[in-house]
Amino acid sequence: MVAFSHADTGTSESEWAASGVVALPELPLNTEKLAGMLFVVLAAHPDDETLGAGGLLAKLHAAGAAVEILLCTAGEASHPDSQTTTPEQLAAVRLTEFHAAVSGLAPSARWRFLELPDGQLAAHTEVIADALRATVAGRPAEAVTIVAPYRHDGHTDHDTLGSVAAAAATQGGHGLLEYPIWYWLWAGPDDATWESWVRVPLTDQDQQAKSKAMLAHTSQTQPLSAEPGDETLLSDTFLEHFQRPWETFAWHPPKANTAADAERIFDEVHTRERDPWSYTTSWYERRKRALTLAALPEESYESGLEIGCSIGTLSEELAKRCSRFLAVDASSAALSQAAERLLPYSSAETQHLTMPAEWPDGTFDLVVLSETGYYLSPEELAELLTRIGTSTRPGGTFVLCHWRHPIAGWQLDAEAVHTMARKQLGWPTHGLYREKDFMLEVLVAPGSTP
Repeated sequence: MVAFSHADTGTSESEWAASGVVALPELPLNTEKLAGMLFVVLAAHPDDETLGAGGLLAKLHAAGAAVEILLCTAGEASHPDSQTTTPEQLAAVRLTEFHAAVSGLAPSARWRFLELPDGQLAAHTEVIADALRATVAGRPAEAVTIVAPYRHDGHTDHDTLGSVAAAAATQGGHGLLEYPIWYWLWAGPDDATWESWVRVPLTDQDQQAKSKAMLAHTSQTQPLSAEPGDETLLSDTFLEHFQRPWETFAWHPPKANTAADAERIFDEVHTRERDPWSYTTSWYERRKRALTLAALPEESYESGLEIGCSIGTLSEELAKRCSRFLAVDASSAALSQAAERLLPYSSAETQHLTMPAEWPDGTFDLVVLSETGYYLSPEELAELLTRIGTSTRPGGTFVLCHWRHPIAGWQLDAEAVHTMARKQLGWPTHGLYREKDFMLEVLVAPGSTP
């Protein structure tokens, strides 16, 4: 536990500003997806939510995200030497301040007071964990993000709450945002921990809402009275750390999906919509298919395999170039449409397989992996590439084509998939095409086609 006092001078905001914290990467917030998400904000004491995540709360409210706040204590122990205000009286004051602050930041947010003793959260971890589980119950894991104090913040209640949140996020597969508070006081730029954190930029409106909410916490920003023991708890120099035009978080993305999740995820997607990615109507998709087909070095192939065929729009074109063709996908809902498209081609078939654990028999002189590689974990992709390596005939063609933007909920992106393929297979590149939205690459297996 870090030894410090709220009265310490600590590290100045000018030192932090000169450290490079302003250049931390931004947390990607997809405002369109926020409206369907739940953010559970944990606060050890009234004012934690405003100091550490007030701007984020305002941003989430504006985006229509659901926000649930669990307030653990009333902060009744903030002035233990007060001769004018009892802990019970201070608790009532601080709860009123908390309500006013949250109402200004996120009027639609719901909050619950757990009524735990200030400074003693370590003895009540199960109560907190139970409340957290009840709050997220019934929600898809990937639709929940937990926001909690940094688990190494230096205050016993903050550290305890952060640790409980981290365990819940890991067990439930949720995203976790940890907000530092006292860290900015006792740590310094030479502590490298902050260098892995992210920023959430705040608009002028977000900053104004946060400033107004902080003013609501009068018992912490102003003296309770002129009597000894009633001094201001949060100094102006300390509050400077929370007047930045951004907030800082340690970001832990939700557990990434793997191939084992693919069938459920993509069945849900294709059940809702027959053509969820506009394969049949989008110019991007039609143009990309044309480029993929044009990139094939051979006019025709004896045996082709498409991994992750979805509804079969590319499959239909590939089948015309192959004497035998197999299209596979983990989604039975998508595969049923692919099978319909391939009916006119007697030499084409579909198989419901979850790769790389499942693999078709035979060998191929054409293998196509289009918009599929980043739906695997690195370990799964390595296994898939091993399978491709042993199943592709000498001189065979391996085509990769992937969207170049981040894929939420998955570990890999286009560059990572293609880099792994090049390094692991070691096959020569026949052609490589990159543009802003996608990359297309053709590798050729060593040897010559019989």
